[in-house]
Amino acid sequence: MSNGLDTARRRFLTGAATVVGGTGAACAAWPFASAWQPSERAKAIGAPVEVDIAKLEPGARLTVKWRGKPVWIVRRTAQALDSLAVLDETVRDPASDEPQQPEYARNPHRSIKPEILVLVGLCTHLGCAPSYVRQGEGNLGADWMGGFFCPCHGSRFDYAGRVYQGVPAPLNLEVPPHMYLSDSRIRIGEDGGAA
Repeated sequence: MSNGLDTARRRFLTGAATVVGGTGAACAAWPFASAWQPSERAKAIGAPVEVDIAKLEPGARLTVKWRGKPVWIVRRTAQALDSLAVLDETVRDPASDEPQQPEYARNPHRSIKPEILVLVGLCTHLGCAPSYVRQGEGNLGADWMGGFFCPCHGSRFDYAGRVYQGVPAPLNLEVPPHMYLSDSRIRIGEDGGAA
């Protein structure tokens, strides 16, 4: 002991105060750090969605929700698939060069299996919900071969979700990541391509 100071006691008290202070800071920081983690509800909203397409008839559309967005699953007819090549000259991005689909859907039909189309059902102009209009339905003209029509601003998309030239929508409809679990089950929200 020099000058009346107990240095061993001072080191002990400094060390104990540091440990208690550090523990208190960690305990106080824990709720803040855990608040940055997504909630169970948020995890469920972003979770993949499994869909049974066994009863989906040719020409029919099924709508499911994934990440708060409508996702369309369309079983295209042979006539709808044949119309795609004819429309290459009238659509803005016929080869799907823009990144609106996973690599495995970058083909003329923009899907894993030609007859099954999976699209996010939101117009790429302002996020409106286009209507599914088959050939001969609606008042879209004699040259309408079927596809999707956004009544808000007049954007048109073919049976592959490719946007026509001269409409407000700048891009093709988005193809979400998806994979086939079997011939009749699709998981939307997970990449994987074919089963």
